[in-house]
Amino acid sequence: MSTANQYPLNKAGVVELLQRYGIMPTQQRIDIAYFLFQKPQHLSAEAILAGVNTRSERVSKATVYNTLGLFVRTGLIREVLIDPERVFYDSNNEPHYHVYNLETGELSDVSTHGLSMPPLPALPPGTEVDSLDIIIRVRNAR
Repeated sequence: MSTANQYPLNKAGVVELLQRYGIMPTQQRIDIAYFLFQKPQHLSAEAILAGVNTRSERVSKATVYNTLGLFVRTGLIREVLIDPERVFYDSNNEPHYHVYNLETGELSDVSTHGLSMPPLPALPPGTEVDSLDIIIRVRNAR
């Protein structure tokens, strides 16, 4: 399932999206998803917490983290792990890669169209590729 071309979502669209992914649309989940799906974006849990709490009733930090974990497990959003201290939640679940600027901390999308990949190494017997994440780390030119 894809969230492409659905931005920005209104509250009714958010409820429909959550239901399509098998997620019970509680008020807090709706508030968090509504904040996420205003545009394709990469946000930290802290930015989501701050943004949701400026728009709606108070949502706890634990609720935000638990909800983001649920959204990731169901495939609604992608978790982009830059390093153990830096995790982004990506509202764009279409196939794409990322560019991360080490100096600015900005994460941006790179389309997979026109990119060719070398063959993957042999996988262990009985396994298959579930997903492939590529993060290109860049610095500002000097």
